Amino acid sequence: MDKFLTLTSLRRVVQLFSFIVFVYGAYLFNTFYSTDKLTQALPALSCAYDRQGGDYCALIPLQHQMDHRVANIFNGADILSSLMPTLITLGTFFILILLFNKAFCGWSCPLGFFQEVLNIVAQKLKIKQIETLNINTIKATRVTKWLIFLFLIFIFPILTGVGILGHEFGSAYCSICPSRILTTLFVGDFSQIYIDSASTWYFILSLIADLLFGLMIALALFIKQPFCRICPMLPLQSVFKKLSFLKLTKNGSSKCDSCKMCVKACPMDIVEIQQQAVNKNITFNDCTLCGRCVEFCPHDDVLSIKYGKFSIFKSNKEYFKKRIKIEKES
Repeated sequence: MDKFLTLTSLRRVVQLFSFIVFVYGAYLFNTFYSTDKLTQALPALSCAYDRQGGDYCALIPLQHQMDHRVANIFNGADILSSLMPTLITLGTFFILILLFNKAFCGWSCPLGFFQEVLNIVAQKLKIKQIETLNINTIKATRVTKWLIFLFLIFIFPILTGVGILGHEFGSAYCSICPSRILTTLFVGDFSQIYIDSASTWYFILSLIADLLFGLMIALALFIKQPFCRICPMLPLQSVFKKLSFLKLTKNGSSKCDSCKMCVKACPMDIVEIQQQAVNKNITFNDCTLCGRCVEFCPHDDVLSIKYGKFSIFKSNKEYFKKRIKIEKES
């Protein structure tokens, strides 16, 4: 098997194409104004602060809608008109998740791709990798991303809208998001690396943003997908994931011997993949549908990526042997 004919190689081609579209898409589609973006409900971190981007993620409109629309309900505004923009954003988001599920993270997120590239570079430089995080760290990161999702995307913006918190919390997540710095840097805009002295909280949030971006870069040299583990996009996707046509399934029965090869291959350290299951959708909350667990399963037809009832890629003993050989040679 040629190393360029693997699922991972195909995924990286898609990632590169998506990176170009989402970061430089305005040059390709003449979409400089936000109303002309491909969609304002992308299930991946493509930042609206990048004016050259062809798209932006759902997290920006959701924060603004919590602040400027949903919060108005507590001030006596009409419920339906206050909720309608949010329902439209979530409806568009749902359609995209229905079609492609969490593959937006594993196949098209610019920030996810950037972290993978950093990790590949580190491997080429022979930097020692941490293959799997300990279980306590994994549990902590899983809780952290839900807290970020609930407080920074919904609760803080609503509290800003009703006047309890200051304006700086109206888009609290965007204020610290590494994608805001990354995508603007890639179009030559250095304005998002700064320390804001307008107020104490602006100062703290801007400091967190710079530190988080630097920490992400440093950690990506040693572990896979460090920021993805706390990204609030995964909880938002998880709300709809069971309804999607695209899914990861397991039919272990007597074939699976819990060898943990799938866990070792998983960039998100989803230890539950090894558990026995028969014809079950195992698209876990942290899963990005990258397909590496399927590639590195040594048993026929145990793990599959399916679209509806159709298997589009499934584990295969011969593929596994060749894939391991490629991994050792690279």
